[in-house]
Amino acid sequence: MTAAAKKAYGQHFLADPNILRVAGRLAALGADDIVLEVGPGRGVLTVFLAERVAHLHAVEIDRALAPQLEAALADHENVDLVWGDALRLDLTRLVPAPNKLVANLPYNIATPLVVESLSGLPSIESWCVMVQREVADRFFAEPATKAYGAVSVLLQLAVERTGFHAVSRHVFRPEPGVDSALVAFRRIPLDGDFADIKAVVEAAFSHRRKTLANALQLAGFADRERAVAALAAIGRESSARAETLSPPEFAVLAEALRP
Repeated sequence: MTAAAKKAYGQHFLADPNILRVAGRLAALGADDIVLEVGPGRGVLTVFLAERVAHLHAVEIDRALAPQLEAALADHENVDLVWGDALRLDLTRLVPAPNKLVANLPYNIATPLVVESLSGLPSIESWCVMVQREVADRFFAEPATKAYGAVSVLLQLAVERTGFHAVSRHVFRPEPGVDSALVAFRRIPLDGDFADIKAVVEAAFSHRRKTLANALQLAGFADRERAVAALAAIGRESSARAETLSPPEFAVLAEALRP
């Protein structure tokens, strides 16, 4: 019996195999790759990956999918099925350590998983993920746009986009109410400490309607006088808002705010 998709897990299973070739191209899969897949679902992408890489870790929270996944992967000894919540599991303990994350990510965990993987999974060198189109646009949004926010800053400081492919809602079952996109990106050298920068960025965007200095104060990150001085040090007025700063400016601001 085929397990039904669960709304609570944000599940929308791939039903069009043609999209797999696009994912494979954007992910630049190699025979030596160790891949992490989160949310394998019924195993359509999982089998495709297993046939092309050295090893695959497939992390799935829904144990009702076990019969289908295990049957689909019966002939693939290079796959480890890991059961649990990817946001709670210690994925740094996966052996061998993955160098790529390739997944049709469940909608409800896509953004936090990608953001946490930037620092939490240092072995990951590149990503190719299926996400809602709105989320994909947010990842690489420009400053001073509606989509630009903390996620945009953190991703653009840590990675560069290498590929993008719009995906119709019609390739999923059940069909979602929004379109999606495959977005690929790879890690780049980071100038600064990611944890320090992340703390500043999240505080800065915690009160979008406030000036950046006031937002940092309201978030309990820095008093306004210190925040204004740090902004002046990077050539910004005290009236500047978070959404006007570029990602590199946030890295410099974090350094200016260090005790």
